[in-house]
Amino acid sequence: MYIFDFQKRVRYSEIDQMGYLYHGRYVDYYEIGRAEMLRALGLTYREMEEIHKVMLPVASLEMRYIRPARYDEMLTIRTTLRQFPTDKHMVFYVEVFNEAKKLVNGGRVRLVFVDMNTMRPMSPPTFFTNLLVQFFPEHASEPALGEHQP
Repeated sequence: MYIFDFQKRVRYSEIDQMGYLYHGRYVDYYEIGRAEMLRALGLTYREMEEIHKVMLPVASLEMRYIRPARYDEMLTIRTTLRQFPTDKHMVFYVEVFNEAKKLVNGGRVRLVFVDMNTMRPMSPPTFFTNLLVQFFPEHASEPALGEHQP
């Protein structure tokens, strides 16, 4: 399992008339959590697309609102990969906590690996899965036959 926390302050432009974080902004916060999680692994969405020619479009999104977040609150966006990506997709679980460490919002987002050359779904690429095996050691590959072992 890989868990990554990122802090984000609620800006004035993100609130509704009631002074709460506008409900539609949570999708942006989910994306911030995913992008910063990948960046912490040493990879950016830009590199995935420009260098590796792999896109990660959203296939589904589920979200629940627990309590409001307010203007100027420092929120913690917790993004978790509970399972190693397989079968052409991966699921990010997201929880947003307020300064009192109370759950504000939670959900999950399923993304699909897409080969930009064919525009077809693809298996998770090795360059990506190699970054995650440290968190999912059961998915570390066996050395190839004839490969030198210390």
